[in-house]
Amino acid sequence: MPTPLLLPDPSDPALTQPVVGLDQEGRRVEARIVHERPLTIFLNGREIVTVMTIGDHPEELAIGYLLNQNMLRADDVVTAVEHDPDLGVVVVRTARETDFEQKLQKKIRTSGCAQGTVFGDLMERFDQVRLPADAILKTSWLYTLTKTINTTPSLYLEAGAIHGCVLCQQDHILLYMEDVGRHNAVDKIAGFMWKHGLSAADKIFYTTGRLTSEMVIKTVQMGIPILVSRSGFTAWGVELARKAGLTLIGRARGRRFLALSGVERIVFDADPRHVEEEDPRVRRKGARDEGDL
Repeated sequence: MPTPLLLPDPSDPALTQPVVGLDQEGRRVEARIVHERPLTIFLNGREIVTVMTIGDHPEELAIGYLLNQNMLRADDVVTAVEHDPDLGVVVVRTARETDFEQKLQKKIRTSGCAQGTVFGDLMERFDQVRLPADAILKTSWLYTLTKTINTTPSLYLEAGAIHGCVLCQQDHILLYMEDVGRHNAVDKIAGFMWKHGLSAADKIFYTTGRLTSEMVIKTVQMGIPILVSRSGFTAWGVELARKAGLTLIGRARGRRFLALSGVERIVFDADPRHVEEEDPRVRRKGARDEGDL
């Protein structure tokens, strides 16, 4: 069984703070809320973007963002990654001169939360990616994963108002990242995979957020053949998934799911009648935080 490489740390005091308020009956209650702070990413001394983030894993976030925007290539030599927590800055330096200024002129806003962006030439790269056809997803893995992810201690369960993304292998969690924007959580995983040389061919990607075009593009960019969410779809997300041959599964809660692309990878080896339904407390929390039920 693979050992998880990184899981959320909901007890980290740097990520949340206590607040006092009143509930619906006027009673004084204490709750925890997540921090949100700016992080400015530089590439070779030039400012690229400022993202709003909870503040953990800034180096992975910066590298993953640049990789997923095609500003870094997988074979680039990164000579330094410098993080200044006081200034809220990460500087990524590479051996080659990058063409990010031209790419910045092509920037378009996407449907992701906060400052999610893609660039026009991403679609050229998207068309070139070939996802592994021999990857599979057993429904027994899917049921185990959704239950494990929903019960793993996380900021999502502790404070809400946050998205989670999980890199999985078969029915095991490898990486679990969270952030205020789902695209940030994706980028953290992409950066971690790049830094540690993790293969994408046999991996499954899970997100708590909606299956939008941005989520599909980033998953394909990383070379991961299977994308799963407890949430729903957008039409362009489905269209792009079918174009890329990505297995796309949404509304994965308890014994239920809906596959709209890449269904040939699914192995139906579990009887859903023998699978427990999702805990209603998790379902209600997801409905509040995702707005997608």
